[in-house]
Amino acid sequence: MHNTRHSQVLPTPHVDGRLAVGLFVFTLLAFVAESQLTQHVQTTLAYRQPFFLFYLVHSSFSLIFPLHLLYLLATTDYTTVSLLRGLSLAIANHLAPGQKSTSYRFPRAKFIRLILGCTLGITCPALLWFIAVSLASMTDVTAIWNTNAFFAYLISVKLFKLQWEARRLLAVVLATLGTVAVVYGGSTAPVDKEPSKSGISTTTSLGFRPSAPLIGNLLTLLASFGYGLYQVLYKIYAALPSDPEVAADIAYEQIPDEDDNTISVDPHEAVYPPPFGFHPNLLTSLMGLCTFLVLWIPIPFLHWSGKEPFRLPPNLLTVLSISGIALSGVIFNAGFMVLLGVWGPIIVSVGNLLTIVLVLISDVLFGAGIEVVTFWSLLGSGVIVLAFGVLAYDVFTKKP
Repeated sequence: MHNTRHSQVLPTPHVDGRLAVGLFVFTLLAFVAESQLTQHVQTTLAYRQPFFLFYLVHSSFSLIFPLHLLYLLATTDYTTVSLLRGLSLAIANHLAPGQKSTSYRFPRAKFIRLILGCTLGITCPALLWFIAVSLASMTDVTAIWNTNAFFAYLISVKLFKLQWEARRLLAVVLATLGTVAVVYGGSTAPVDKEPSKSGISTTTSLGFRPSAPLIGNLLTLLASFGYGLYQVLYKIYAALPSDPEVAADIAYEQIPDEDDNTISVDPHEAVYPPPFGFHPNLLTSLMGLCTFLVLWIPIPFLHWSGKEPFRLPPNLLTVLSISGIALSGVIFNAGFMVLLGVWGPIIVSVGNLLTIVLVLISDVLFGAGIEVVTFWSLLGSGVIVLAFGVLAYDVFTKKP
């Protein structure tokens, strides 16, 4: 039985343009749905349990990899054994390079540390985001959150000791100014609240009005920085060299290994390298599983301390809304990984800024009405979009 390079067996993934655009729109809508449902549950339904909501939603991420595996089994001739063996080979070759495909040992300790580190890295920003959406408007939160790509660039320049580039530096400055404008506009927006008999602030018939916009915006800014740091560390330590999101953006390249890590394997025994998105979805699912198994521990302590007294959802509407948050979160994360493989991270990052417009529209239609729109929020959002456009132009016009 002869050895064959995987590239001779598995063709480059191709997705029809209209299907990709449809998936992209669906992914954006899922993000908006997750954001608005999260705010709806914590404000209109008065179920303020940010940590418990985070725990439920991130635990549901464990479904992504099994669903991806079922999709591959249904649409290809691969077997479960060949897919999992190829994935195991790729992880082993990445974490412990230089092993033979016939006698490799899976680095369990390193892999467990990687999963724990990834879980911690994504937990802190996500938890801050869940807290922020109950304090500030979704327009502000979404706009500020999307600056994480610029923080990732700043951190990568420092870690990789890259030279500052004029257009990218301009994009960072524009993003910073845009963020200041959004924070200023959001933090000075008028708030019209009336205390209820239960002590929980109520909103007018128009919907949610920010209760502490400045604090919410600052928490989102901290979360955005944390997520930018997580992206860079993920690309250095977790992502495979064959992952599309690594190969598509030279700014976030991993530090190259001196050894040739290419393995020749029989395609009938292992699918190597793994199909695009398969490895990131495995990590995402394991992070969800780790969240489910470990992060329930703070819940009783939050209850006993009075920081977040635990209570189950009071009615079916709240249960359905929380289920919608979890489902839209799974759809967004899965769709995002597929689009990374089809379009690359820059186009996806730029496109995701449309969530600012979508959330603003949804705030006007279902939230506080036209009053949520301020001059500064419009100006800041526009500047952030312009900054991402400058960054995308710089990437796509740069000669290799």
